[in-house]
Amino acid sequence: MAFTIANAMPRKKYGKTWFGERLQTIPRARGWTRVQLAKAAETTQQSVSYYEIGAGLPPAPAVISSAQALNVTTYQLLGLEPPKILRAEDVSEARRRWEKFQMISTLPERHQKPVVRLINSLVAASSMRKNGVEGERNGR
Repeated sequence: MAFTIANAMPRKKYGKTWFGERLQTIPRARGWTRVQLAKAAETTQQSVSYYEIGAGLPPAPAVISSAQALNVTTYQLLGLEPPKILRAEDVSEARRRWEKFQMISTLPERHQKPVVRLINSLVAASSMRKNGVEGERNGR
C-alpha cells in the first residue's frame, strides 16, 4: 500500500462561504481596495490579505475592527447573517445624519427635552402606521 503526500493542506471552508470570501466581497462591493480596508480597520494590508486567502482566521479584535470599518455587524462578517452591503455614499450620508443627531446633546437640557419628545412621538406614530392602528382610529 503506497502513501502519497499532498503538496499542500486543503483549505478548510467555514460555513457556506468562508471568512476570506466575505472579507473580499463586502469591501469590493463598496469599491474599496485592500489598502483602504486595512487603513479603515487600523491594520496592515498584509493582515487583510492573509485573512482573505484563508490562511487563518483573525482574532476577535480584528473581526470587530473590520466589521466597524465595513459598517456591518460581526455576525454579518462571520457569515451568521447575510451582509447588508451599502454603497460608500449611503454610509457617508448615515454618518452625517448620526452626527447631526448627536448634536442634540450639545443643546441646553431645556431644549433637549422637547426634541426628545418630538422624536418619541414620531417613532410612536410611525409604529402605529406600520401596525395599521392609525387607519382604524381615523375610520379608514
